[in-house]
Amino acid sequence: MDCCCTWVRDTRALVRAPGTSTEYLKNRATDTKNVVDYKDWQIALTRRFRSIRLWLVLQSHGAVRLQSHIRSDVGLARRFEMLVRGDRRFEVAAKRRFSLVCFRLVRGGPELNAALLEAVNASGRAYITHTVIGGIYVLRFVVGVALTQERHVDEAWKVIQEQAELLM
Repeated sequence: MDCCCTWVRDTRALVRAPGTSTEYLKNRATDTKNVVDYKDWQIALTRRFRSIRLWLVLQSHGAVRLQSHIRSDVGLARRFEMLVRGDRRFEVAAKRRFSLVCFRLVRGGPELNAALLEAVNASGRAYITHTVIGGIYVLRFVVGVALTQERHVDEAWKVIQEQAELLM
């Protein structure tokens, strides 16, 4: 965790939450609260400076384009979620979060879902991962590559359906 984005509406709540008030970090300026102490805006103080990569993206593309990219990925994940909901063999296993959709074959249990994972990945046409939620083995589809388009999501869903058909 060398670099991350934290999107917040109220920066005061962010500063109050992790609160790094150890003695060696105190100084007159931060004690007066008249300055923004950015050490309180991050997860860790002692990590390598990899945030330069994020800074470069923001400088090169701007916050608006980054937001647009994130919104696009979320929209593509929403599309995938709707495709899953439209096929009675599958179910959405958890609430979609950002560009992550957790789903599974309704019948067959963990063995069939694991076999579907292996078959999809072996096809070389799509890649999915898995996790366990509440003791249930589920498949994970994530939109995260910068150039992903609707046709890529549709193709991935087609591969998943084809492999499911072969396994059932």
